[in-house]
Amino acid sequence: MAAAMQPLQGVKGMNDILPPESAAWEWFEDVVRRLMRRYGYRNVRTPIVEPTALFVRGLGEVTDIVEKEMYSFEDSMNGDRLTLRPEGTAGIVRAVIEHNALYNGPLRVWTLGPMFRHERPQKGRYRQFHQLDAEALGHAGPDVDAELILLLRALWRELGLVEGRDVSLEINSLGQPDERARHREALIAHFQAHEGVLDADARRRLHSNPLRILDSKNPAMQPLIEAAPRLADYLGDASRAHFDALKAALDAAGLPYRVNPRLVRGMDYYTLTVFEWVTPHLGAQGTVCGGGRYDRLIEQLGGKPAPGVGFGLGIERLLLLLQELGLRPPEDAPHAYAVVPDAASLPRVLPVIETLRAAGVDVLMHAGGGSMKSQFKRADASGARHALIFGPDELARGEVAVKALRDAAAPQAARPLDGAAQWAAELLRT
Repeated sequence: MAAAMQPLQGVKGMNDILPPESAAWEWFEDVVRRLMRRYGYRNVRTPIVEPTALFVRGLGEVTDIVEKEMYSFEDSMNGDRLTLRPEGTAGIVRAVIEHNALYNGPLRVWTLGPMFRHERPQKGRYRQFHQLDAEALGHAGPDVDAELILLLRALWRELGLVEGRDVSLEINSLGQPDERARHREALIAHFQAHEGVLDADARRRLHSNPLRILDSKNPAMQPLIEAAPRLADYLGDASRAHFDALKAALDAAGLPYRVNPRLVRGMDYYTLTVFEWVTPHLGAQGTVCGGGRYDRLIEQLGGKPAPGVGFGLGIERLLLLLQELGLRPPEDAPHAYAVVPDAASLPRVLPVIETLRAAGVDVLMHAGGGSMKSQFKRADASGARHALIFGPDELARGEVAVKALRDAAAPQAARPLDGAAQWAAELLRT
């Protein structure tokens, strides 16, 4: 006798999302679609596989993502070097350049989907994760920076989060490349003078990407990082004016924020505004969403120079935050559960159910037979507000019995099979 075949397991860090958990994802996606439409952002969808060179050029060779985390491979059919996308912005910018999407003027877009990074899986951080990105391309002023930040505030409110308590805003300015260059030289000189304190990562980044040293969570290095030169001291008048205008817009909108001089981005294409929304409820890794202005990226990827600003939001971490705070989506239950005695009655039952569904009523139909008692148990467990009972006696009278499952005092009612379109609204109201 052949040995039983062992079941296959999913890839480590790449998780299945099944009901009822998937209901929270659908709820979040519905909220996002409504909100993006309200702010004038249009949906784009880019491939999950891109040329490896896109991320090497866009993110930089000396970044953790490119050096350690990308899922890259060679296409055995033609030898192309390909990568599963580790983030969303580069692919959107590539698509905008390739299709000359800025020809008719600025563009506001958003996308949502899976990203891939080979990190150590942990709660809220996985090797396949899902991200919401919004990008405003072709807009140079601080007005759009403020708009994106306020869009996120609107998202928190739609989800039930309270800004200032559940999530808080931090902002900074990275200035322009020449200002960053002077700051970079000062940083290198500062860290070189204390090289004995630097850990291995900091020594590796000292000359290639010293800004990333400021991101270090190594406790032994924090006094040295706190004493490092601050970028704000190197900003010119135009950069200061841009940052001041952003702060004035947020103040006018009544949105509190904290200027965090250590808030940086490791990629050279970032300029001016950077921001993060953080939470105290997810431990040390408290960032829920990060964004900023990348006025050099389009040119860096081969397009005509144009400004851009955007954000990325990890959906798993956000849903984890909502769960930690006890914020749940609206109940995902059908309006009605159809109790069907046997397959012989389907020719009379199915047209009624389809009429109700066409009228907007969510009907979960029992399938596979079973006693009326067992079907009523299923109906109650489904969360449905009503049971539609297509019993032999009801069918003989040309009726369906409508029983309220969440209101024991409500009387059972009989409704005609051939008038479902007329009484469908009752199921939606009660």
